[in-house]
Amino acid sequence: MKNIQSIQDFEQQLSENDAVLAYFSTENCSVCQVLKPKVAEMAAASFPKMKMVFAESDKLPELAAQNRVFTAPTVIVFFAGRETIRKSRAFGVDELKAEILRPYSLLFG
Repeated sequence: MKNIQSIQDFEQQLSENDAVLAYFSTENCSVCQVLKPKVAEMAAASFPKMKMVFAESDKLPELAAQNRVFTAPTVIVFFAGRETIRKSRAFGVDELKAEILRPYSLLFG
């Protein structure tokens, strides 16, 4: 999972990759720390062509605001540069996987 350092870095990842899973978190979020490796493992195993990026909302508040991220954790999945799926706070990894499956299959067939 690539750590995002700036808005430009994030935009570059969206433009260079057909599928991007962005994980927004904060430093003090204990739920985020537990969920992050589970989401990363699920995405790597089930969606190998999807780029995974990680952004700390408290260190990059402009990026969080630009993407309307107001709570942690928030996962946003982009296909072809467009937001397709958004999950915040309480969500299951299996639920996220099920939602990603169809658009991912259509894109990468």
